[in-house]
Amino acid sequence: MATKTMLAKVTPRSNARSSAAKNAGLKPRYYGKGSSENPDAIDIHVGARIRLRRSVLGLSQDNLAEALGITFQQIQKYERGTNRVSASRLYQLSQLLDVAPNFFFEGFNEKAPTRAYGLSDNRQEDFRWLEDGEGDLMERKETIELVRTYYQVQDEATRRNFVKMLRSLVAAQGLKD
Repeated sequence: MATKTMLAKVTPRSNARSSAAKNAGLKPRYYGKGSSENPDAIDIHVGARIRLRRSVLGLSQDNLAEALGITFQQIQKYERGTNRVSASRLYQLSQLLDVAPNFFFEGFNEKAPTRAYGLSDNRQEDFRWLEDGEGDLMERKETIELVRTYYQVQDEATRRNFVKMLRSLVAAQGLKD
């Protein structure tokens, strides 16, 4: 009986922000609760990193799904950010894709989730001029294919010579190295 009395006295708390949002016809922001129509920025970022690493390794969605014991549609949802990746699944992905779990969060900047450039005391090259309006340079198919092919060369000295050759080609064009 005392429980019923206590429950009757409990009223939902409201704050000015959620009241203002309701009055404006907007839904209040619940952090970490993105919907399939409006996925959370971190879920989109993690999904993009899964897709990037899967592509670099040359795995299909089917291959990755089979290794995880799920359907390829689930992989698609993870990669789009429409389904959240659990901590245990993220760990499994890190093991299968041979990366540390923090790989999936690298480059994420909550204040500017579309572009996240690092901070450093050292001078860093500005590669933003290479990016087109369609996304990150590191997510382009051409870049992934180049990296995959580069690491197929077994001899490390040959790979270093290849990079030197590319730099000389860039220098010959008069572009910044």
